Amino acid sequence: MTIRNILLVDDSKTELHYLSGLLTQHGYAVRTAETGDEAMRLLSEAKPDLILMDVVMPGKNGFQLTRSITRDPRYADVPVIMCTSKSQETDRVWGLRQGARDYVVKPVKAEDLVSKINALG
Repeated sequence: MTIRNILLVDDSKTELHYLSGLLTQHGYAVRTAETGDEAMRLLSEAKPDLILMDVVMPGKNGFQLTRSITRDPRYADVPVIMCTSKSQETDRVWGLRQGARDYVVKPVKAEDLVSKINALG
């Protein structure tokens, strides 16, 4: 599967702007959501090839949202990469247990993120 369309979920406008720009420069089409509810709405409108998921957000956090997405038969084939400031090993393990395929700690290094995306594609 080639990854072209990415859904970026983060409640920080700064992170959305930075990551959207980075991903667009590398040829990806990016849609953004600031909340779990908005992410689920966008997901139902058009299934992306990949979801980049923040953890700390109002309402449903990224762990809960990842679990919901990866356990839903409609979206279980969409890989999720957690992209968060939560840097503890226990957070990484928990994210992977919720169904994430990978885990990236902010601040994100462009080459690291792109190589992780390419590894899934």
